Amino acid sequence: MPLAMNREVFITCAVTGSGGTQDKSPHVPRSPAQIAESAIAAAKAGAAVVHCHVRDPETGKPARDPALYREVTERIRDSATDVVLNLTAGMGGDLLFDGTEAMTRMSPRSDMAGAAERVAHVVECRPEICTLDCGTMNFAEADYVMVNTPGMLRDMAARMVASGVRIEIEAFDTGHLWFAKQLAAEGIIPDPVLVQLCMGVPWGAPDDLNTFLAMVNNVPAHWHWSAFSIGRNQMPYAAAAVLAGGNVRVGLEDNLWLDKGVLATNAQLVERAVGIISNLGARVLTPAEVRAKLKLEKRAPMAK
Repeated sequence: MPLAMNREVFITCAVTGSGGTQDKSPHVPRSPAQIAESAIAAAKAGAAVVHCHVRDPETGKPARDPALYREVTERIRDSATDVVLNLTAGMGGDLLFDGTEAMTRMSPRSDMAGAAERVAHVVECRPEICTLDCGTMNFAEADYVMVNTPGMLRDMAARMVASGVRIEIEAFDTGHLWFAKQLAAEGIIPDPVLVQLCMGVPWGAPDDLNTFLAMVNNVPAHWHWSAFSIGRNQMPYAAAAVLAGGNVRVGLEDNLWLDKGVLATNAQLVERAVGIISNLGARVLTPAEVRAKLKLEKRAPMAK
């Protein structure tokens, strides 16, 4: 494939995620106040978009309470710092079993919810963007399956679009891109289509460059895309994404480290990405420019 570098790049900061990182770094935000503060700091450092999960403020474990999302949203919207808000809709599809001989019932540790419940916080908070994980897959962090059936994805996507929120497709493997293109062909996901290529997440697409380019080559030319990898390859993928024509995602959801032995903040990771992008000769876009490019509308949450 020829070099098709992106000269105008937007950065997404994935602020906290839902993985078990809450006790691995003091910089992983837990409470809505901490999440909003970290998101605002990332925006000041150069992130045009902040991608937010919420956590139980006491334990740091992943949560999907709409009240927590609303507090994060209001704190970010009420700040003096402009940023595009991207809320996850990936929670509520965690299927676990109690061992390999108890496969006729799911474990009570599972977190399975219907489409309306999974997108309730999106409808209420009205972010510019929300994510749609476009497939089912095994995850290595725990013995569980991320469940997103075709019917569930069609239902969730329709609710997201009806609420006026732009969908960011999260593709963890080539089959997820295949189904995303089907949703777009059916008119369920409207233009402009936005996709995040999620590399190196076990057991999805590995983050070797051959697989990455296979993913890139399966993205339709008129779509907008970003890419990331986890852990030590986060910053190399910031460069790889720009060189391949895409945008960049960094943040503590995907990587805790700035350098060997040095725990990062979200703002530091964004600053490092800004340096990489600028040194490649590209320009970092502002939130206003991203809204214009992706046809986004900044709105306040629904009235209580």
